[in-house]
Amino acid sequence: MDSFKETQNRRNTRSVKWDAMEQVYDLQDASDILPMWIADMDFPAPEPVLKAMKNRLEHPVFGYSFVCDDCKTAVRDWQLKRNNWNIEKQWLHFHQGIIPAIAAIIETFTEKHDKILVTPPVYPPFFLLSQNQGREVIYSELIERAGDYAMDFEDFEQKLQDASVFILCNPHNPGGRVWTESELKEIIRLCSKYDVLIISDEIHGDLIFEPNRHVPLAKIAGDEKDRIITCLAPTKTFNLAGIQIAMTVTSDYEKCVKLDQYALAHGTGALNSFASVALKAAYEECEPWLEQLLILLDNNMEFAIKELTSNVQGLRITKPQSTYLLWIDYRELGWSEHDVMEKLLVHGNVALEPGSKYGEAGIGFLRLNAACPQKTLEEGIKRIIQAFSLCVKEKESISL
Repeated sequence: MDSFKETQNRRNTRSVKWDAMEQVYDLQDASDILPMWIADMDFPAPEPVLKAMKNRLEHPVFGYSFVCDDCKTAVRDWQLKRNNWNIEKQWLHFHQGIIPAIAAIIETFTEKHDKILVTPPVYPPFFLLSQNQGREVIYSELIERAGDYAMDFEDFEQKLQDASVFILCNPHNPGGRVWTESELKEIIRLCSKYDVLIISDEIHGDLIFEPNRHVPLAKIAGDEKDRIITCLAPTKTFNLAGIQIAMTVTSDYEKCVKLDQYALAHGTGALNSFASVALKAAYEECEPWLEQLLILLDNNMEFAIKELTSNVQGLRITKPQSTYLLWIDYRELGWSEHDVMEKLLVHGNVALEPGSKYGEAGIGFLRLNAACPQKTLEEGIKRIIQAFSLCVKEKESISL
């Protein structure tokens, strides 16, 4: 598709990715910096979504809107077709995003000072939301072996004994790991043993590379499915983050009632006029677009890994099984995060995410967003290599 090849000028569009780098990275001027950090794509939304939104825009009245039954059907049918997961429409609750959804679940089902378990390195809002709501965060670090991550089930079980909630990243961000069914079943077993509620964030569940398969946690939970609240969204899949729509899937009637009460108490639950339009078009008409996207992302990953590891000795990058995010390990080089980030931003003119953002287990890593046209990716990789080369030269000059 030509839309994947075209370079879009996103500056001055109120884009967090392109227009907020001065604030995020504490820079005076970021006009020459290429952003490869936050997880949205530099591709246009699928044409059927754009067409549906343009059609809605033709009507000049933008009053209050609601999520129609056809939208719920579209979500249900998508999950059934892609993941063979049969969900009921009454299990769905709609939110303005995954982060607001997780925040709602934490506030609804826990009390202040309750303990929430996360497995770093992991998506920062998991622990930031919990902390900001006065909950105590407990950590069970993933085991990392040559760039591949696994659960430390012995430590995980020990930490579960004190936890009220476990937040699972399925598939994993930033590591790109697709959890196996056996791993997921062990998570369910242990959380059942200690009566822990599970929030399963599955926003990256459509972005899976062959031969891997996404397994929705609740699909395989059997009688334990009521202890799981799944978070879904079309926004990561179809590059619609600014549209702000997400869903929770909750099979337990009492939990559904409590989430309804939360929405009434906080005045949430209603969506903007374009959110449901975009969702319906995406899930009903955009599967071919997604299949093309996955091929392109797979090629981008291969290119980036080959160029970086062949030009910067000591970098380790494991190809992710999911997401469009590369988790770059530079620990072998012995450089501090501060030095690496400075070289990338000041001398490479490229913005990546520092690994420490994902917890202490992320120190020594960088996260790179590879969801961009080939031309943009080539330029970004060139800048990264340039920055790392300067680090090497400086280190060599010091050692002389």
